[in-house]
Amino acid sequence: MIDYAPEHKTSEILRTQAEKAEAADRPAMESLDALRRDGVFALRTPREYGGAWAGAESVARCLSDLGRSCPSTAWIAGTCVTSKNLAVRSFPDSSVRESLFADPDVLFCGSGVPAGLGERVPEGVRVSGRWLNVSGCEDAVWAGLALMVEGKFSFAAVPVADLTVERTWHMAGMRATGSHTLVAEHVLVPAEHVMPAAPFLVEDMLLYAMTALGPVVGAARGALDAIDAMFASDRKPFMSAYSRMGESSGARQWLAEATHLVNRAERTMFAIARAVDASDVSEADMPRLKMELADAGRDCRAAVERMLDLHGASGFNTSNVLQRYWRDLAVASRHPHLNPYLAVESFGTRLVERP
Repeated sequence: MIDYAPEHKTSEILRTQAEKAEAADRPAMESLDALRRDGVFALRTPREYGGAWAGAESVARCLSDLGRSCPSTAWIAGTCVTSKNLAVRSFPDSSVRESLFADPDVLFCGSGVPAGLGERVPEGVRVSGRWLNVSGCEDAVWAGLALMVEGKFSFAAVPVADLTVERTWHMAGMRATGSHTLVAEHVLVPAEHVMPAAPFLVEDMLLYAMTALGPVVGAARGALDAIDAMFASDRKPFMSAYSRMGESSGARQWLAEATHLVNRAERTMFAIARAVDASDVSEADMPRLKMELADAGRDCRAAVERMLDLHGASGFNTSNVLQRYWRDLAVASRHPHLNPYLAVESFGTRLVERP
């Protein structure tokens, strides 16, 4: 396992730039530069091209640490992990990989939704389509895009400079991910940059889940930092005789419950990540693991609800960092990788159908 922990300076940059990034609906350049310097965008670049090819636990730890300062920027780092992994799985040709990974720290974005069509022509493949919710697309160099080519589910590696960005990401939370729409209109892509999609491995699917859960756990941990600071201050429960938050047994209980929920989500995340790295997962495990992932996301949401109770209405002031963590977590924890009702459906089906 490759250990990663952001430099204190990097965490501080992400924290101070978070409000600016949210207002711009895209990550702050200062934050992206800091992640490049730290090697974050090379986490899933193959080692032979100068990257770390980090495992699931290292990825989860990195993204949760970053999410503690800025969940949106952590999310973009996670998207880069997913997109680079898909590129490696989709393009076995060494010359294509050398082109894609010439700069190991380059930012990738992408979409696994086959929202485009490819037509083979003598010069290559003509690609047209509209891919929604592509995180980090305004700052990425390469886009890995799912599409249908002659009826086959395929992936194309396309320079973002050849595509059009439509700024369609207007959300209550995770605004700084800049998850806008990428548009291709008859873009000519070299034939070797368009390949039939490789099968999705169980280990890969769980790695991708880590890229969603990591920032969510980080957001909950960041919110807890704000609450811990409140308990260390002279803040008191309003309309009470207490002189400090910690004097209230109810407040102490809510703090304990919130902390327990965040710790449990984190333990779940790392346990699944370690199982992935040990190749100790199979297709039969997926329904159970999806339930655990969804529960971890719900634990984080429940924890932040308790924190907001502790803070009171002032926690929703736009100048209060707690409300940003709340909004970011509310959006990110509803990613399909963390979908609770489909997880319950899958797990229930598995229980009924198992031998």
